Amino acid sequence: MHELISSNKRRTVLLMSVFVALLVLVGMAVGVLMGNGTGGTIIALVIAGFMAFGSYWKADAIALAVSRAVPADPTEYARLHNLVEGLCIAAGLPKPGVYIVNDPAPNAFATGRNPQHAAIAVTTGLLEKMNRVELEGVIAHELSHVRNYDILVSTLAVTMVGAIALLTDITLRMMWWNGGRASRDGDRENGSNPLAYLGIILLVVSPLVARLMQAAISRNRESLADASACQMTRYPPGLISALEKLRDDVTVTHSASMATAHMWIEQPLSGVGDAGRWSKFHNLFNTHPPLEERIARLKEL
Repeated sequence: MHELISSNKRRTVLLMSVFVALLVLVGMAVGVLMGNGTGGTIIALVIAGFMAFGSYWKADAIALAVSRAVPADPTEYARLHNLVEGLCIAAGLPKPGVYIVNDPAPNAFATGRNPQHAAIAVTTGLLEKMNRVELEGVIAHELSHVRNYDILVSTLAVTMVGAIALLTDITLRMMWWNGGRASRDGDRENGSNPLAYLGIILLVVSPLVARLMQAAISRNRESLADASACQMTRYPPGLISALEKLRDDVTVTHSASMATAHMWIEQPLSGVGDAGRWSKFHNLFNTHPPLEERIARLKEL
């Protein structure tokens, strides 16, 4: 398990390096279109830096607030607290903050920048519809995200996607307002500069590429958390049964949003399991593998 954590940290460094490289390329494209390559790169890095800093320190509070999660009362939710504490002792983790989301859909998520500053939230629907071993499997899944530093990886990924989308959106709007050019001083130069056309293409494509990268990373983290949860509880049927209940339940998670969809144990928004001509393309943007696929993998353990 220590190797998994080390591997995840290395993936974090790789992820940040790739996203920073993409940001630099986007910044250079902005610079070419504005007539100042260095300035565009600096703007991109400054935006990314501010967003990464804010996400690192405040992402957990934002996620809990957006999901309308409230602290779970130790008396009213004694069973939940006991399960979390017991699994934390077994896994050698500090106990995270425990929160409740008043939502009839069965779901849960973890957030925070590291095991010392983490929180898990479960919906009231999950508590009502899962028995003890199923609930234990779900909590172990979320604690695995904490132990494997997946919450940090996903937070950074979403931050970089947001920074790239923000920068490209602002630049394209500036070009639209200026009649197709970001800089009037460099109109003549940009008109004959092939890099300007490459820059426009990069601005259009980069948010899509970043989103695909973030979704692929999220799917991989979900599969790893499933396997780690079974290792933690030493009882795969518990999580398998929980995932089967999640698969069969059609209640919509109203507390979820596009910004937090990647955090939940089951993708709360539509898209998973799409069929038809474009299903493979749609699946590239899913933050979770299909539940049937996750269940099949666990049954092979």
